[in-house]
Amino acid sequence: MKRHMKFLAATATLALATSSVSYAEPGGCLKYGTAGAVGGHMVGHGVLGATGGCVTGMYKRHEFRKEEKEKAAAYDKEHPGAKGTYAQKATAYDVEHSTSPGKMAPDAPAANESLH
Repeated sequence: MKRHMKFLAATATLALATSSVSYAEPGGCLKYGTAGAVGGHMVGHGVLGATGGCVTGMYKRHEFRKEEKEKAAAYDKEHPGAKGTYAQKATAYDVEHSTSPGKMAPDAPAANESLH
């Protein structure tokens, strides 16, 4: 029981330490793998959970970066000669087009809101 508590404390510390990055990018193999390992550990399949979490994290990060590059390309079409990294251009695109990170289309109003 004591060993189990130490494992959970170490996992929680690791998760908190790795989640406090300044750039908001989806967690990769380490974050998702840690969550998968904890979930898998609870049902007796820690390694399988860590592997599944790692794969999921890598896929999520890949999709996020792909979306960022698409936004940066769209920003470059609107602003030829603009300088900056693709992440900066994607952020500028989000600001100009009122989109949320990870979405190319503008945020739609809630369905239950009535227009007056």
